[in-house]
Amino acid sequence: MNEYVLGVDLGTSAVKVSAMNKEGQIVAQESFDYPLSQPHPGYSEQNPEDWVSGTTMAIVRLLLNDHLKAEEISGISFSGQMHGLVLLDEHNQVLRPAMLWNDTRTTAQCQEITDKMGDEFIDITKNKPLEGFTLPKILWVKENEPSIWKNVKTFLLPKDYVRYRMTGELGMDYSDATGTVLLDVKDNTWSQKICDTFDIPISICPPLIKSIDSVGKISESYATFSGLDTHTEVFGGAADNAAGAVGAGILAPNIVLSSIGTSGVVLKYENDPTIDYQGTLQFEDHAIPDSYYSMGVTLAAGYSLSWFKRTFCQDQDFNTMVESANQSPVGSNGLLYTPYIVGERAPYADADIRGSFLGIDGIHKRPDFVRSVLEGIIFSFKDIMDIYDEHHNDFDTVVAIGGGAKSPLWLQIQADIFNKKVISLENEQGPGMGAAMIAAVGLGWFRDFQECADKFVHFGKEYLPDSDCVKKYAELHDLYSQVYKDTKKISHKLMDYRRQNDK
Repeated sequence: MNEYVLGVDLGTSAVKVSAMNKEGQIVAQESFDYPLSQPHPGYSEQNPEDWVSGTTMAIVRLLLNDHLKAEEISGISFSGQMHGLVLLDEHNQVLRPAMLWNDTRTTAQCQEITDKMGDEFIDITKNKPLEGFTLPKILWVKENEPSIWKNVKTFLLPKDYVRYRMTGELGMDYSDATGTVLLDVKDNTWSQKICDTFDIPISICPPLIKSIDSVGKISESYATFSGLDTHTEVFGGAADNAAGAVGAGILAPNIVLSSIGTSGVVLKYENDPTIDYQGTLQFEDHAIPDSYYSMGVTLAAGYSLSWFKRTFCQDQDFNTMVESANQSPVGSNGLLYTPYIVGERAPYADADIRGSFLGIDGIHKRPDFVRSVLEGIIFSFKDIMDIYDEHHNDFDTVVAIGGGAKSPLWLQIQADIFNKKVISLENEQGPGMGAAMIAAVGLGWFRDFQECADKFVHFGKEYLPDSDCVKKYAELHDLYSQVYKDTKKISHKLMDYRRQNDK
């Protein structure tokens, strides 16, 4: 009999379910979209029931359209959008729409955390309180919706709610728990200190599990609902960045991930829980047991390109626009772009900084602007990688995924700016691949994630740095690194001007 695992990738706009065999081959894949609600500026919410029905519909399609047999599906695991707050009552019924990772209404609560705990908060959680994290959302509900807060008995994150509906068991894996900024990272327990400081009952924090832990089997009710079999084992899963790192083979400290989606992520495997980035980089538990990862986020990576295309290149398709950058030399003929067009996360946690083109000259043509956007995004990644250099965290290889891995030119730009070997993946599937690998390791198909990666993860072409380009880009990055400091004051005043005129 054939045997498969399902990797459920629960994203912000859609869920994708991949069926994989023991050889690491995708045998079937289905997805289902669901809506996003933004009722007020800064609000971003979803109905958790949409996640459940969307996941179920994708599974039903795998069984009906792709002719998988329920008895052949041995295990399921998850990758989930991080930080989203799901509140449940004593009957485990959802109390309000989930507040998502990109919900930014919690600035006051972040300041409250800083005012009350200061650096002690970073010592406990290894992270600064940012609007995207879960704790500020909990405080917002507590302070603004007391009638809902009084009925809260448990909170979960998105994938954990879907897993609960499949099994009837509550829990949260460590990689997602660190992203709540309620976890004591050193002790790997919910922080009593933080809960006491903000008058949060620690009892609302769910049981902690490892990503590869089995939480049970498909319940009879969900089997009836979905067509799955009750013998299928369900595993904890991981936050999307942790699962994405597993799916990209980021399993050792010498390899760093460069991921370009709407936002951009630089992620590094960490095996030392004592390393301290003072909250400048996020520090999280990994999906790999007793391991960690750090990451920095550029808020407008791929979004910078999509904004530029929408605004200035409507007459070109996306690939044509990107490849036009080949017509411009290294350094874009002296044009420099900073991708702060929606604010920035790392290394500058600044919601009001805004982007710029510097050095615009009458000689510049559209390909120069395109190339400067490509280069500016990677310069922002280099800012993050420089933090690793400051902490003597040596690495020699960068695995590029997402939009930055689809263009040979952009891959070479990364190699030259990073001054590292850059490789892409032949079978890039992102977090969904990691979710399937978690199920495969949990089932015992493989001894560990490295043995699983040898089957599932296939590296593609290598791009090596060109010494002449490395030197030119190093000089340009020195200039780029000064822009934030030199333009911050003006940028903030311009944002104030906009707010006054938007009233």
